[in-house]
Amino acid sequence: MKRRSLLQGLGAGSATLALPSRLRAASATTLRFTPQQDLVTLDPILSTGYITRNYAYMVYDTLYGMDGNYRATPQMVDGHRVEEDGRRWDLTLRDGLFWHDGERVLARDCVASLKRWGRRDVFGGTLMANTDELSAPDDRTIRFRLKKPFPLLPIALGKAAVPVCVMMPERLANTDPFQVVPEVIGSGPFRFKTDERVAGSMNVYTKFEKYVPRKDGTLGWTSGPKVVHYDRVEWRSIPDSGTATAALLSGEQDWQEYAYHDQIPLLRGSRNVTVRTLDPTGFVAMLRLNHLQPPFDNQAIRQALWSALSQSDCMQAVVGVDDPALFHVPLGFFCPGTPMASEAGLEPLVGPRDLGRARDAIRAAGYKGEKVVIMAGNNTAAGMALGYVAVDLLTRLGMNVELYSVEFNAMLQRRNRRGPVSEDGWSGFVTTWSGMEWLNPAGHMALRGDGSYAGWSQDARIEELRTAWFDAPNEAAQGAICRDIQLQAMRSVPFLPLGQYMQPTAHRNSITGVLDGFATFWNVRPA
Repeated sequence: MKRRSLLQGLGAGSATLALPSRLRAASATTLRFTPQQDLVTLDPILSTGYITRNYAYMVYDTLYGMDGNYRATPQMVDGHRVEEDGRRWDLTLRDGLFWHDGERVLARDCVASLKRWGRRDVFGGTLMANTDELSAPDDRTIRFRLKKPFPLLPIALGKAAVPVCVMMPERLANTDPFQVVPEVIGSGPFRFKTDERVAGSMNVYTKFEKYVPRKDGTLGWTSGPKVVHYDRVEWRSIPDSGTATAALLSGEQDWQEYAYHDQIPLLRGSRNVTVRTLDPTGFVAMLRLNHLQPPFDNQAIRQALWSALSQSDCMQAVVGVDDPALFHVPLGFFCPGTPMASEAGLEPLVGPRDLGRARDAIRAAGYKGEKVVIMAGNNTAAGMALGYVAVDLLTRLGMNVELYSVEFNAMLQRRNRRGPVSEDGWSGFVTTWSGMEWLNPAGHMALRGDGSYAGWSQDARIEELRTAWFDAPNEAAQGAICRDIQLQAMRSVPFLPLGQYMQPTAHRNSITGVLDGFATFWNVRPA
């Protein structure tokens, strides 16, 4: 309450923060941005964090982009040619591509980058498993020889879902895909200034003068010409939400990636600020369960949670109000409003909640009072809100629950531990995904049934259906398969979907050209 009163007193122009003098003296060609959290990981394929994805699109480039209809469009490539009944693809690089160290971008650089990415990405792994040979017959040609036709190849290479398929020089792309690349060198529209980086506080990018935007294509999301209008972009991390909002209202910062839901009315009340939602898929939230350790190694206990879970409670905790414009329930296992989504099998999530029934079912399934540790990232408001709701629900169901709240990247480190809670393991964690990550089974890593994603759920039927999805002849057939996947997921419960919410951004009216999708920095210019 005190924080909000302070903000209201500040209004739109009187707040002055203790910013570095260098920042206060920045020229009109500097864009000042407040990211949703600090940038920790600088290797784009080693993190599923969206902050790393956003950084990657500034520094690196991709062979294909993605437009607002989730279609692949040429980016680094002029185009491609498909031959041999769909089993050979030749991708041709466009002219004028340079790395930040001044060297030309060559096809062999891209081949090495593709192979490294394919070792880490779900969609990429499927493509590589279907590839007999990936080669560079000349400096501008990337050649795929496939075991069978793979019409989704451009979509795999151009998806904006994490990890992004970025290109880097061959000598860096040859780095073990489970180790960090030793340098930050891309061919994207911005250079990353490692010499100006202040961990936990500041990251700086400067315009790459040798970057040549595409001459064609429809501008949107990561598609079309990437024209840079600012010489310099400064990301300043401001963990406190009140301070971040005050910086935007006062003009100390130009753009705030995530507008905090409880402060949206204040931001909308300023004539100098625009609040809007860039991504119509919003964010989808989940409680991921550990299938290796008690109690959630027990399918009956996992299933018992359906009758008690209130997705509306989860979403109201995140957005602060019961506003259908800001969230959507019920959420299944695919992003609402997209072709693969349906409400098949979601009946257990609809109607009055029955905690007594769930409590009895958990006892009958053999819960023995095992300690349950639920993890949540404490540097995101949504993560903490969801963590509190999850812990409260499980406590009311008679479980012995502890909330482990820690910085998000530290949570990811503990998430890799497979041992029991007594050995610093975990029982579940809450997290959010961009809705585009749940468009279909191809890149939906949380829905894999091969035990590859933390939580390590195994479901042979889901994997069988996922394989069939790639071979489906049309969208209708794909949709039918996704309905079957959802029905099976309701039985095996790899995770609990918690709802979908919209996440607005906020920027001052002194800038224009902010594109839909997520925070990208080309096309943005002074108003």
